[in-house]
Amino acid sequence: MDVADATWTDVRDADPDVGVVPVGSTEQHGPHAPLGTDTVAAEAVAAAGVEAYETADDAPVALAPAIPVGVAEEHRAFAGTLWVSPDTFRAYVRDTVESLASHGVDAVVLVNGHGGNVDALREVCARVSRDDVADAAAFTWFDVVNADVPMGHGGGRETALLRHVAPHLVREDRVQQAAEGASTRWGDWVGGVNVANDADAFTANGVVGDPRDGDAELGAAMLDDAASSLADVLRALADRD
Repeated sequence: MDVADATWTDVRDADPDVGVVPVGSTEQHGPHAPLGTDTVAAEAVAAAGVEAYETADDAPVALAPAIPVGVAEEHRAFAGTLWVSPDTFRAYVRDTVESLASHGVDAVVLVNGHGGNVDALREVCARVSRDDVADAAAFTWFDVVNADVPMGHGGGRETALLRHVAPHLVREDRVQQAAEGASTRWGDWVGGVNVANDADAFTANGVVGDPRDGDAELGAAMLDDAASSLADVLRALADRD
């Protein structure tokens, strides 16, 4: 059940026990991919996972609107990037989970599309679970898929998923440019330590990895993987006492 499209009486009558909140970011993804890449990905995975769960388990899920701005100051040098502090982000996510819990949602999965959100989401989930607000888990889609293509940033995996779920957003005429200006690794590593705080210190155009490596077929396979895994997580939380 898409909460944004439903009426309040629809939600009341469905009385879902489980909720999903997509969490993304608005940040640069090179010259070929949109600033909203992480949010588009989180929304697509969340919707597919909810559909898989509802179909198999015949139980409603409250699918909340996406949180589109995250912890992304590392991309501040690139125009259009938006970010909030980790404290602001954690508070906003917690309040969103508490809102769902106030309507009887006992378990919430935060479907994440941005690496910079990972630590904060882990902390939020632990806190709301320990405070008995709701059972909560953070699910980062690119950590659970089977793909030979490295994650990178605006690289093969993210471009592949975009080519499958939102091909009109990929600037195909700039993919070659994105690949030629990309870094092969996230960060500037010395002695086992990343000494670069911001992305522009190691990638001139914001890309890490090769977007040419990710086609729509890979994107479809990754979406299936992620949806199946998300449905398993929803099932595990729903089955908890």
